[in-house]
Amino acid sequence: MRISLSISNFSWTGGPAEIPASLERLVRRADEGRFDTVWVTDHLLQLAPGTDPDQEILEAYSTLGYFAALTHRVRLGTMVTAATFRAPMLLVKAVTTVDVLSRGRAWLGIGAGYHQFEAESTGMFLPPTAERFERLEETLQFALQTWSGGDDPFHGKYFHAERPINSPNSVSRPHPPILIAGAGEQKTLRLVARYAQACNLYDIPDNGKTITHKLGVLAEHCAAADRSFDAIEKTVSTHLRPGETAAELAARAAGFNDLGIDHLVVMKTAAPWKVDDLDRLDEAAEQVEHLRHATAASGG
Repeated sequence: MRISLSISNFSWTGGPAEIPASLERLVRRADEGRFDTVWVTDHLLQLAPGTDPDQEILEAYSTLGYFAALTHRVRLGTMVTAATFRAPMLLVKAVTTVDVLSRGRAWLGIGAGYHQFEAESTGMFLPPTAERFERLEETLQFALQTWSGGDDPFHGKYFHAERPINSPNSVSRPHPPILIAGAGEQKTLRLVARYAQACNLYDIPDNGKTITHKLGVLAEHCAAADRSFDAIEKTVSTHLRPGETAAELAARAAGFNDLGIDHLVVMKTAAPWKVDDLDRLDEAAEQVEHLRHATAASGG
């Protein structure tokens, strides 16, 4: 079970002047610990639960470039980019740049997009749902073609590129891993089976019924696509509960692992992260690691 950190709230008490130092403390602590990935939200407005739209928010890929310079080990990605936010070539170039600067630690975290209020407020493009999913699939196809190293023309329904040169290409080979977020059974999970190395589900308080069902649907899509279900990293996003101890989080992580989840993405939205929060998460990761070794030693 991997444990990761998702950063979405940037409203430290010192205001904007405090953001660089606060982020530096957090990502250096994550890099020194047992965290797998540092994720950032990809929005232009602050939309996290418990926040207001006029609170601070940073552009995602600029932030990941900053993280690349501060870290050496932890992976870096967005949770997640809306496929309609950027032209496909611009998105591929942004992820490639983070991958090169981090020496191969970037993810492409992507989804169809959903937030109408944000689109209307900022003038961002957000077409109807069916078109968003078509554009998502086309973006995935273009990314994989471009990362393959050629510069052949790409002609899709919505996007055309006569010579998509991507130099330098990604350090990660054959490409940065792709995570597709969402739990839609007809479209999103089918795209995961066809294109992604990871899925992202959400923690719903129903004793694991929804997660179990969604993973079953994903397994069916994998079988239809002749893809190994085990080749896909199953992630779930969950909130750090107020006052939650490391032992309590470790117990929750073990419960997710029993459901078939490989990777726990921990969020804290109503208030920004502090280093002592990461100390608790790191301790939880250590406890999960010890439990895994103990289970393996016992033959469980």
